[in-house]
Amino acid sequence: MPSNVEDNEKMDKLRRFVQAIPKVELHVHLEGALSANTLVELARKHRISLPHDGGADRLFDFQELEDFFLVYELACQSMRDRSDFYRVTYETLRRCAESNARYVEFFFNPQTHLSFGVSYAEMLAGIVDAMTDVKAAYGLRSGVIPAYDRRLGPEPGAAFLDMVLGERPKEVIGIGIDYLEHPHNPAVFEAMYARARHAGLGVTAHVGFRGPAEHVWEAVDILGCRRIDHGYHIVDDPALMARCRDAQVGFTCCPTSAIMASVWRNPDALDHPIRRMVESGLIVTVNTDDPGLFRTSLNDEFMILARHMNVDFKMLGEIALNGLRMSWLDSSTRHATIGEWTREINELLRTFDIGTPPIGMH
Repeated sequence: MPSNVEDNEKMDKLRRFVQAIPKVELHVHLEGALSANTLVELARKHRISLPHDGGADRLFDFQELEDFFLVYELACQSMRDRSDFYRVTYETLRRCAESNARYVEFFFNPQTHLSFGVSYAEMLAGIVDAMTDVKAAYGLRSGVIPAYDRRLGPEPGAAFLDMVLGERPKEVIGIGIDYLEHPHNPAVFEAMYARARHAGLGVTAHVGFRGPAEHVWEAVDILGCRRIDHGYHIVDDPALMARCRDAQVGFTCCPTSAIMASVWRNPDALDHPIRRMVESGLIVTVNTDDPGLFRTSLNDEFMILARHMNVDFKMLGEIALNGLRMSWLDSSTRHATIGEWTREINELLRTFDIGTPPIGMH
């Protein structure tokens, strides 16, 4: 039986390996990345009242997904000018860099901020300035994905896409849909997604978190997504799992938010969907979703897979590479970076004396 010393040494090696591997973040929401202290400061700046007397300690204690969305809306409401968007973007990307993320694609929800009187141009200006400064300071490249609030239904989607296409710096790389899946199935957004794809934008969709496996099918076959955000209910449909595996559809999984807000609360469960998705050979990536509100980091998310879902060192490296494979980097940059990271991760496996066969490019 391993001693406590051996256990501690193994855990220390795991943490150091996780910190060392290069990473991509493909599923993080700007509004959900605010730390409690930042939210409190922005709320005070704009004279917005918060629960718990404005204190940070209990602000992010969520019991249900609905509780989370209430605080998420307060976070949106507290971002009112260009400097707010700059601050939140810079802090978000800096924390990604602290987990050795080297490329990030992040969401933000323009409609929510429009309703509070912030122009789309002002949002983008703060966001893009911060992206530029983070790249200069940390070497971290990033792209931004305006996300459509599906609760509004399909009709306003045309105006949303007009806005995105009308002011489109190179940093804007795609669109998505998010918020609760019901009552609007993904298929109702077919026209918006067809037009976005035609314009050269990447497309992804939040589906299968609480919605059925059918939503994953609609996002792939009707919306044309080759990347799915969450998608956990795909495990209810083995045939769809096989199709997505064969078609190389990727899934941006977020362990902490799944544990805290989905029906799968036990990360050790053998039938946890993220574990099943990895074991079935689906292309799984690891992400933070709302790292400020859920008080997590990209390193923490990788540690959950290693500690609770039987993911070994080599597979952690493969999952890190999956982030590149599913990114919207141009093909030549993506291929070259996969080669560089493969060599780097294999060297880490040797350095940490993991004793597994090397990762191969594919």
